[in-house]
Amino acid sequence: MKKPARDAAARQRRSAARLYAVQALFQMEAAGQSLDSVVPEFETHRFGAIYNGEEMIDGDVDLFRTLLGDAVTHQARIDQMTDRALVAKWPIDRIDPTLRALFRAAGAELVARDTPPRVVITEFVDVARAFFPEGKEAGFVNAVLDHMAREANPGAFAV
Repeated sequence: MKKPARDAAARQRRSAARLYAVQALFQMEAAGQSLDSVVPEFETHRFGAIYNGEEMIDGDVDLFRTLLGDAVTHQARIDQMTDRALVAKWPIDRIDPTLRALFRAAGAELVARDTPPRVVITEFVDVARAFFPEGKEAGFVNAVLDHMAREANPGAFAV
């Protein structure tokens, strides 16, 4: 049986990997970078980096790489799911690029991994709060991801 401190540390690394994945997907789109260039940059310069005197948590490298790879591989499907979850007047290409990156990272975990959908939603709502601490984006993210999760895995929500 694992020790609770180990489990907590592993959860923190997975949470950090999700945050880093959103940042990396944003950077890939904004700077036109490839997956092959952004992954080593993040693993070398972001994981465990010190910003404003605070050390960033090391991310779970395997989850980070998997989320990015799956987001790229399944981007068309994820974007279509996101579009269906958004109001008709707000297709994915009109939303904030940070939210677009978040939906792609979360969508990758929803469609290509066996993480329980409620965990994915909770984790990425927390990521939204990290990027938008003052805004209403967390509620928006929750609603969109709930819709996407029900489409990706309807059986996970059966009572």
